[in-house]
Amino acid sequence: MIDPTPNEKVAMEHGGQMGGEYLESIGKTDMLSLTPQEWNTFIECVVTGYCDCLRELASTDRNRLDAMREGVPF
Repeated sequence: MIDPTPNEKVAMEHGGQMGGEYLESIGKTDMLSLTPQEWNTFIECVVTGYCDCLRELASTDRNRLDAMREGVPF
């Protein structure tokens, strides 16, 4: 990703944390020791965490923008 936005940076951090939580839950830190299924689950955790966080941030941004617009007389 080239020049990630602030929201994308936050979402990447969140996705990474979700992946880390999964690895912690299965007691593995050596990624070479992951089975194909564990690897797929790890990737799913990272991607889902990233996307969910990005959607949440976008929703917050949209709500903030909509609230600002209510005060504009035109």
